[in-house]
Order: sequence, then structure tokens, then C-alpha cells
Amino acid sequence: MSFGSFLGSILFACLLFTPLSLAAQKLFYDFDVKDFEGETFHLSSLKGTVSLVVNVASQCGYTDGHYKALTKLQQSLGGKGKFQVLAFPCNQFGQQEPGSIEEIMQFAQENYNINFKIFDKIDVTGPDADPAFDNLIEQSGKAPNWNFWKYLVNGEGLVLHAWGPKYSVDAIFDDVMRAVGQAGGSVESTLGEKGFGAGEEL
Repeated sequence: MSFGSFLGSILFACLLFTPLSLAAQKLFYDFDVKDFEGETFHLSSLKGTVSLVVNVASQCGYTDGHYKALTKLQQSLGGKGKFQVLAFPCNQFGQQEPGSIEEIMQFAQENYNINFKIFDKIDVTGPDADPAFDNLIEQSGKAPNWNFWKYLVNGEGLVLHAWGPKYSVDAIFDDVMRAVGQAGGSVESTLGEKGFGAGEEL
């Protein structure tokens, strides 16, 4: 084998085993999901926006605190169009989201007057998991094992942080605010003295 052929073989092997560059990998905003009406929603429409992606449930001990806190968070940081809470109902953990998407929407509107996006009911883990959630897990290395996991996604669709339900919205607020600031959005908090609050009970 000539020296040139040897070098070519080495280069080919390196290309085979070199991870894809970040630009070539799929990120969260490269996926489509279904909204609560069953219509296709292109997550690419949110590029340039920071998102907090949450798997929600209506009958969980974390529901009240998180729904109240997420609504306040959207109100506080969403005014400049650089931040969105994205909620995905899921019934995989404790069967605590058994209702239809219509019932889920009615519950959220009547009890919390939500101001953020709720999408169609999905699986977030396992063989039937929504591909967009699979991407969150792949990027973060953290799979949800209960309701109200929170994934912070930057304006490019890259996962910055992931937290389980025991982390309140108050606890993650600085990270969220920092990401919004880096995206060029308002970081001016409009919270009262009590902050967001979020229940800590299962």
C-alpha cells in the first residue's frame, strides 16, 4: 500500500468514527409536534425563542404549584416574544393525566387561566415517545421519570438544562432569565415578593 493510500484509509476511518458536528445534528426546533387541536405545529417557528418544555399532568401533587408558577413565568418573561412555556400532557407517570385533551385544556383554563401553549397528549419515554421529547432526552442525557420535568431550550433548539419536578420554578428562574437575556429578550421580572412558588409534594 502506498503512503498516500495509507493516509487516505486513516482519514476515512476518522470520518466514520467522528461524531456529527452540532450543525449536522437534529435539535429540538427541527421537529414537528401536534397542538391541542391535532394540527401540526412546526417547532422551527420558535427559533430565536427560549423555551421551557414541561411534561404536565392534571392530577399530580405538583400540578397546582407548577401551573401557577409557569403561568407567572410566562407573564414575567414572555412579553418580548423571546420566551415560551411549552406544555405536553402525559399520562405515563401514575396515570395522573387520564382525560382527553379537551378535558385537559378545560381544566387548565378554568383553574389557572393559562397563558402558555399546551400541545397534544403524548408519551415522553419508551417506544412510543414523541420524537421531539426523545431529542430532549438525547441532548440532555436525562429522561423524565415523573410529571413536570423541565427542559430549558435556547433559541437554536439546544438543551441548556434539565430539572426534575422537585426543582421549583423559583429555583430555576435565574437560569431561565439568563437564557432569555442571551436571546435578546427582556429579563425584567414582574414578580411579587413571594416569587413563583411550586408545590413539592408528589
